[in-house]
Amino acid sequence: MELKIRHAEPADFAAIHETFMQSKAQGGTLQNPYPSAEMWRERLSKSSADFVLLVALVDGKLVGNAGIHLSPRRRRTHAADIGMAVHDQYHNLGVGTALMGAIVDQADNWLNLLRLELTVFTENEAAIKLYKKFGFVIEGTHIAYALRDGVYADVYAMARLHPKQPILKKRATEER
Repeated sequence: MELKIRHAEPADFAAIHETFMQSKAQGGTLQNPYPSAEMWRERLSKSSADFVLLVALVDGKLVGNAGIHLSPRRRRTHAADIGMAVHDQYHNLGVGTALMGAIVDQADNWLNLLRLELTVFTENEAAIKLYKKFGFVIEGTHIAYALRDGVYADVYAMARLHPKQPILKKRATEER
């Protein structure tokens, strides 16, 4: 199996659309079910300085994506939100690990980010384990955060501080 990570291109819209049509992506992300291919075509055709989208390819097939949403607020330029989705048929093959590694590399070494933030449904143990592997910690729980399958579900707020900022990381760890 050959796994590659690269920046998303406008022509990737159909494969990204297919990923978000999968049940795990619909249930595990905040994307609405049944997204239109046209929505993804439009989103990828617009260049944006505040959004980085990477894709994972297995043997040349696009099977996952991860994005960094930079904050437009001046006092929050040190922080960004991230999100990720992997095609249902490609879970447990290292795709999520590769995407997360690439996202963390972008944040730490190229985007001058101090803080990465995400939300994850509290019962998504596989995702929580992956995020913890990359240094994310649970900072709190949002009760009834999002509607999913007709029921309001809780999420953890997780964050990761840049490891080359030991004073900040130590402070954050001590406060928990």
